[in-house]
Amino acid sequence: MGSEDIAKLAREAYAAYETKDRQLLENLISPDFTFTSPYDDHIDRATYFERCWPNSTTTKAIRIEKLFVQGDEAFVMYELERFEGTGARNTEFLRFRGDKLVSADVYFGRELPKK
Repeated sequence: MGSEDIAKLAREAYAAYETKDRQLLENLISPDFTFTSPYDDHIDRATYFERCWPNSTTTKAIRIEKLFVQGDEAFVMYELERFEGTGARNTEFLRFRGDKLVSADVYFGRELPKK
């Protein structure tokens, strides 16, 4: 896959949170997907959907600020806006195999004040 394809897949994953389209995200994520964050150490796909997907209900928007692709990997920095008005800035390192997301490593940024 080319860089444009990987960038498109990454954008679709974030769009799923905005549109609350779990099926879209399930179609993008590989069965052997792992997720790592300051709170999660290589959790599997089922645990990811159990712990992380519920955050979509509080997510109003995700604005991608930077997206760099090299091979089958993407580095994304984005600002998340919650319905309550607060937000956060995070970075994620994504790895793909073909058209499936196989891992995400999340690095939390600071909380942003209400707008």
